[in-house]
Amino acid sequence: MMGTIQFIHSKWAYLVLLVLVLATFNALIKFFGDKEFDAKDFRLSLFALITMHIQLLLGIVLFFMKDYFSLIEQVGGMGKLMGNKALRNLVVEHPLTMLIAIALLTIGYSKHKKKLTSRSKFKMLSIFYTLALVLVLAKIPWSIWF
Repeated sequence: MMGTIQFIHSKWAYLVLLVLVLATFNALIKFFGDKEFDAKDFRLSLFALITMHIQLLLGIVLFFMKDYFSLIEQVGGMGKLMGNKALRNLVVEHPLTMLIAIALLTIGYSKHKKKLTSRSKFKMLSIFYTLALVLVLAKIPWSIWF
């Protein structure tokens, strides 16, 4: 079961990254191009939000299935875990950074819905989706991906 969740989490990440890049660049291009906000833009930003939240759920399930709390005890406590770069990234940095990225994405999506003009909608999406994309790119385990 855990192998299946790990596989889905790893492969779904490609879709998440693709959609997040598309939504971010769409918002940036249309913001700087002073374009009108239409249904396609709404759907693309919503799809990025949905795929990220599904990835979050898969990650949470995986986090608790792998039982990282026992791993902390096995390595000799949190201090020893934080001293190990690979374990620190796996147990602390990756999950925390991705949670922050998802929070930024959610905030940006919520704020854009309250705006009345196309330019302000794209501005909100551009800011928050770009920040989320930077965080995601920073904490993807690239050595495992390729």
